[in-house]
Amino acid sequence: MGILEKIADIEREIGRTQKNKATEHHLGLLKGKLAKYRAELIETKTSGSKGEGFDVLKSGDARVALIGFPSVGKSTLLSDLTGTRSEAASYEFTTLTCIPGKFLYQGANIQILDLPGIIEGASQGKGRGRQVVSVARTADMILMMLDATKSHSQRRLLEIELEAIKKGGGISYNPIVKQSYLTEKLVSEILHTYRIFNAEVLVREDVTVDEFIDVVVGNRIHLPCLYIAREDNTVVVSVEQGLNMDTLKAEIWSHLNLLRVYTKKLSEYPDFSEGLILRSGATVEVAVLSQYS
Repeated sequence: MGILEKIADIEREIGRTQKNKATEHHLGLLKGKLAKYRAELIETKTSGSKGEGFDVLKSGDARVALIGFPSVGKSTLLSDLTGTRSEAASYEFTTLTCIPGKFLYQGANIQILDLPGIIEGASQGKGRGRQVVSVARTADMILMMLDATKSHSQRRLLEIELEAIKKGGGISYNPIVKQSYLTEKLVSEILHTYRIFNAEVLVREDVTVDEFIDVVVGNRIHLPCLYIAREDNTVVVSVEQGLNMDTLKAEIWSHLNLLRVYTKKLSEYPDFSEGLILRSGATVEVAVLSQYS
């Protein structure tokens, strides 16, 4: 189902739902979803052509963003994992755009994005830090690559830069109508609770705190992160020596929380030739719909 169809379905549901105290929570959820899909529709219309620069069409069963400082081996790792040529050299900033690749694991097509290196000062506008983070937000998982000889210092610096970029714009609160429940301070405190430090809040009607939280929860993004280095929750790899490459694929699969499900017809054995790739916790309804999407 496309975004336009989803928007139409939600608008119909809002139209036929009686507005009273009992339906406030339900309507709040619907409005949160509607705002999310409308934002996605605007982004789709204004994004331009796909496949060039930082604007890469999302494909496969999951997307992984590869982030790290310049010259830590991101391009080499992408080439080894996916067979995609991403220019690699001994000098910094070999990769200037977003290079996509894909590998098959456990029946799942996993897309890897090689992004330009983050540098110190990225949060202040140096390099392409903000563009890197913008693309990374579209991924299902972050793969943070570190130089094993500098892993502790690089990890700390990367986290500082990425956190600063997220906090950069601050909270802009703009209510169009008088609010009975929300205040600028309360909005900021709620968003900070969800680790949202950069947002433009436009309120077009008098809403409750619960309705606002419903929208926040429906639009926040939390991504799993796997570090490639010698620390906890990490994988030590060497592309030149072929060390732990299969282990890395297995760890990516595990952190993405994907499942491979086999279907069967009534009174027949399951078809093990192909499987459905689903998110952990998916229902039978989701499995059925995925066969026709």
